[in-house]
Amino acid sequence: MNDYQCISKDVTLGKGVFLSKFINLYGCKVGDRSKIGAFVEIQKGSKVGCDCKISSHGFICEGVTIKDRVFVGHNVTFINDKYPTSTKLDGSLKKDGDWTCVPTLVEEDVSIGSGTTILCGITIGKGTTIGAGSVVTRSIPPGQVWVGNPAHFFKEKD
Repeated sequence: MNDYQCISKDVTLGKGVFLSKFINLYGCKVGDRSKIGAFVEIQKGSKVGCDCKISSHGFICEGVTIKDRVFVGHNVTFINDKYPTSTKLDGSLKKDGDWTCVPTLVEEDVSIGSGTTILCGITIGKGTTIGAGSVVTRSIPPGQVWVGNPAHFFKEKD
């Protein structure tokens, strides 16, 4: 580990993983031969499969599972809370047990374009492509191309 990486002791890294500088990893698993770009955070309980590329400035929050051979473009953000607030009804600051982490699954061979936001509680099907700048609000079937805000079906993959 160099001076520009924050990798906690509870991180599991596969063989041949490439880690850029300026990353923050804790409580997560990263599979063999995956590449993590600069300014990426991967939180506890998240899993990144083998042969994935997570481009710079990405945020993979708790509850996200990314299977094998997935490309995640620059500045992709995952969300894990359907009703995010900073405080409880009594006005006190929320802590770990005061919200529900809603999992998200990205299946194999998916490509997610830069600047995409992915809401929680969904599955992105195998072989899907998500266009840059999309906001994914619902599950996507395998082998399709989705684009836009909110993301909508564009075409079947060739």
